[in-house]
Amino acid sequence: MTLSFATPSDPSVPLHVIAQPDLDTWLSSQSDQVTSWVRASGFTAALGQVVLIPGPEGTPEHALAGYGKSSGRARRRFPLATAAMDLPEGNYHIASGLPDDALATECLGWLLTGYAFDRYASQSPAKARLVAPEGVDAARIEVLANAEALIRDLVNTPASEMGPDQLQAATEALAQEFDAVCEVVRGASLLEQNFPLIHTVGRAAAQDPRLIEMNWGSAGPKLTLVGKGVCFDTGGLNLKPGNSMALMKKDMGGAANVLGLARMIMALNLPLQLRVLIPAVENAVAGDAFRPGDILTSRKGLTVEINNTDAEGRLVLADALALADEGAPDLVISMATLTGAARVALGPDLAPFYTDDDNAAGALALAGQQAADPVWRMPFHEPYETMIEPGIADLDNAPSGGFAGSITAALFLRRFVGDSRYMHFDIYSWQPGNAPGRTKGGLGQGPRALLTALPEMLDL
Repeated sequence: MTLSFATPSDPSVPLHVIAQPDLDTWLSSQSDQVTSWVRASGFTAALGQVVLIPGPEGTPEHALAGYGKSSGRARRRFPLATAAMDLPEGNYHIASGLPDDALATECLGWLLTGYAFDRYASQSPAKARLVAPEGVDAARIEVLANAEALIRDLVNTPASEMGPDQLQAATEALAQEFDAVCEVVRGASLLEQNFPLIHTVGRAAAQDPRLIEMNWGSAGPKLTLVGKGVCFDTGGLNLKPGNSMALMKKDMGGAANVLGLARMIMALNLPLQLRVLIPAVENAVAGDAFRPGDILTSRKGLTVEINNTDAEGRLVLADALALADEGAPDLVISMATLTGAARVALGPDLAPFYTDDDNAAGALALAGQQAADPVWRMPFHEPYETMIEPGIADLDNAPSGGFAGSITAALFLRRFVGDSRYMHFDIYSWQPGNAPGRTKGGLGQGPRALLTALPEMLDL
């Protein structure tokens, strides 16, 4: 599926975007016939309302889209997408009413209404197509929309067809598209090349565990992205209950989001050196599954006491982060669907991130607002370091007590990054219900904010 704007040369219907306070003013400049038609249709410019105004031959001559009040728009990610979903099939162009500072965001939201995951059953995405308005970077918006579609497709695909093999294939396809280099260490070779935690977590599954690496670009600052690729998480021997296992196909959402961000970076040809690392495993139950009470030695040499086999994501990320740090990058970013504690703290819509860099945090918070990709800074609270130190080993993968679960996970991961600047995202990567521009299912969280902030964070 390719999400794109309508061809400008094709016929299109003028679309007037009207906020509720501005309706009377707009009608005062219209003919009596148009005013009567709009009044008779019951159009009040409420958010998402649409009405078509016929011309002399009965075909649409104008379309109106209600933009509601500012208070209502503040509660929507893509307000105009509400109307785009209800407009009949056809091409439209913005004729008036949409503020310049909202154009790019609303255009992206409009394109995303065309997304549907139809691999297994037919779906009904919005059919109204938009001509890119003057003043927006249409090519960039299309890149963002199609990267989001990639993320959603990867997360939505069930584990029966999105195991480590398929995640590797998706990465290799992306590498081929942009002339990047992809290498894979898998199975017993993980032990030979010192990735013991990745091997241990994934060794009980039918598909071999692996570390997928993609490299692109030969000049500029070095950016390394590390994405959690747990393609399904049973919880291991600490088996999840059924209701907690229901969405575990999305436990590779960190990898999906990293690939989406990588696609944006490569498609926009940003002047940097990109490295992507994805530890891809399935946390399965079998006779050789790792056990509670085991003590494992990581690539970095730190020992980890296993107090819950369901806290496996931080284990596979640990080896990948240690490798990332060895390359002395300018910035390391990890993304993972890691803790339920993050959802309790911030819910499904806000993506928490951790960093010690105040300037980067400020740039990212602003970028999240600009890109309609909200993020929220959480603290690397150092007094909690003792919570991840069990005494019998260097680290505890699942501290007892239940407090500060997202923070302690982030602190755990930070132990595997040395001098490199580090940022960690604890994302949900799932839209619980349908919303304008965001269908229920897989969701990108953080990539657009990061893309917008990267020029400042890396002096591009």
